[in-house]
Amino acid sequence: MADGDTVRELYEGCYRRLVGQLFAICGNLGEAEDAVQEAFVRAIEKPRRLAQLDSPEAWLRTVALNVVRRRYRRATRFHGLFSRAGVPETTLPGLSADRVALVKALRQLPYEQREAIVLHHIVDLPVRDIAVQLGVPEGTVKARLSRGRSRLAPLVHEFADDAEEVNHV
Repeated sequence: MADGDTVRELYEGCYRRLVGQLFAICGNLGEAEDAVQEAFVRAIEKPRRLAQLDSPEAWLRTVALNVVRRRYRRATRFHGLFSRAGVPETTLPGLSADRVALVKALRQLPYEQREAIVLHHIVDLPVRDIAVQLGVPEGTVKARLSRGRSRLAPLVHEFADDAEEVNHV
């Protein structure tokens, strides 16, 4: 059975990694932290379920993704737009210019493409696992990856060039 020590070890082992993954998806550090923290609260509330899982980290990621999705739908419904122009840059101390450029570029992708790109290229999940986690067919994941990569490529180069100019000044 998962007790407080097990959850604490899980927290210490994967909290930062999960926040980084969710940050890449939602583009907002506070949202990412809140979503991951909510996932851990649910894990603490259901310790028996957590103990039965083959991959508690994958379960936590799924819960956190669902939290982000729910917030995204609410923001879209009430504000009309998720990506707001002029939002202050969200950064993490010690985050490389390349990583900042990637997150900035990811923010410009549609949510579903951004989610697929992050889960495949940052979390390193295979297409099959992404399909299961998102509850969509593998073909849908492949299409989102293909479209997302096509849209992301010029954006990454654009933001990388901007970051390079700032570093050389």
